Amino acid sequence: MENELKEKVKLSIENLKSKKCRLYFMVQDTKGNAKGSIRYIYQLALSLKNSGYNPIILHEKNDYTSVSSWLGEEYMDKLPHKSLEGQNLEVSPEDFIILPEIFGYVMDQIKNLPCGKIVLTQAYRYMLETLQPGQTWSQFNFLKCITTTENQKTYIESIMKSVNVDVLSPYISDVFSKRELPAMPIVGVHSREQSDTINIIKSFYLKYPQYRWFTFRDLRGLSELEFSNSIKECCLSVWVDRESGFGTFPIESMACGVPVMGIIPNMQPGWMNENNGIWVDDYNSLPDFIADFLQNWLEDNINYSFLDKMDETVSSFKNKESFEQKASKLFDTYIQVRLESFESQINKVD
Repeated sequence: MENELKEKVKLSIENLKSKKCRLYFMVQDTKGNAKGSIRYIYQLALSLKNSGYNPIILHEKNDYTSVSSWLGEEYMDKLPHKSLEGQNLEVSPEDFIILPEIFGYVMDQIKNLPCGKIVLTQAYRYMLETLQPGQTWSQFNFLKCITTTENQKTYIESIMKSVNVDVLSPYISDVFSKRELPAMPIVGVHSREQSDTINIIKSFYLKYPQYRWFTFRDLRGLSELEFSNSIKECCLSVWVDRESGFGTFPIESMACGVPVMGIIPNMQPGWMNENNGIWVDDYNSLPDFIADFLQNWLEDNINYSFLDKMDETVSSFKNKESFEQKASKLFDTYIQVRLESFESQINKVD
C-alpha cells in the first residue's frame, strides 16, 4: 500500500514538472452572445496552452454553444472542451480547477476533490451571490484567487481573509486599432443593463430634439470584429456599468481612438483618470454631457490632447506577450507550491 501511494505521488510530481497536469477552466454558456468575462477565461487558457500547459475548458451541459461566432475559431480548435453532464470528470491530485466566482454553489460539490482549487474573480459583486451567509471560499479548500485589478484584490482580501489573491489584468486584442476614416455622427453605447441604454437614448432625444439626426448604436453582444468596426465609426462612446470591476469597453474604445464618456463605477478601476475620458457621477446628467460633447464636435471645438492620455492608458493592456508571460509565471508559482507539497509527502513515505 505504501509503495502504491509512493508511485502515485511520483506520477503527480512528474506531471507537475512536465506541465501535463490538467487545468480545468469552468465557463458559463453564453448561448453565442459575446461576454468579456468569458473572453478573458479563453484568453488565459489559450495563453497557458501556448506556454506548454494543459488547459481544458469545462462547461456544465453537453449542448454548450461554441464561442467561434464571436471570439474566433482558434479558441474552439486549440482548446479541448469537456462537459460535466453525463461524464465522469477525470481529476487527479496534481490537476487544478479554476472556478469563476459565480459558481460558488459548485464549490461545495467539489470540495473533496484532491486537486488544486483557484477562484477566478472578475466581477466582485458576484463573489457572495451564490454562497450562504457565513460561507467563505477557504472552507471549500479554495485558497487562491485570481482577479483583474488591485482595487478588487484589496476588496477580496478584506472579505476572504485566508485566501491568497493575485492580479492578472486582461489584454486588448489587436483588432482594436486606430480608425483610418473620419468619425460619423454616431454615438456608441454599452451598458450592463439594456434598459440603461434605452433610457439614455430616449431622454437625449426628448431633451435635445435638434440632435435627432445623430444615431445611437447599442454595442452590446457583438463579436470582437463587429464591435471594433462599429466603434470606429462613432464620434463618442458612452459606458454605463456601476458594478464593473475592470471595464474593457472603455479601453477598447480608446484603442480605436474614440473618446469615452461614462459613469464612474462603484469600484473605480485603476486605469481611470480625469485625463483619459469624461467621467461623471450622475446618470441622469449623461444626456446633457453627450449634447455638450456633440455640439463641440460639430463646431470642431474639441481639444484632442487627451488622445495622448488615452494611448498611455491603452498601451499597458495591448501587450499580448506580456500577458502570456505573466500568466505563465503565475501558474508556475501555483505548480511550484503544489510540487513542494507532493515532494514533502513522498519524503514522509520514505
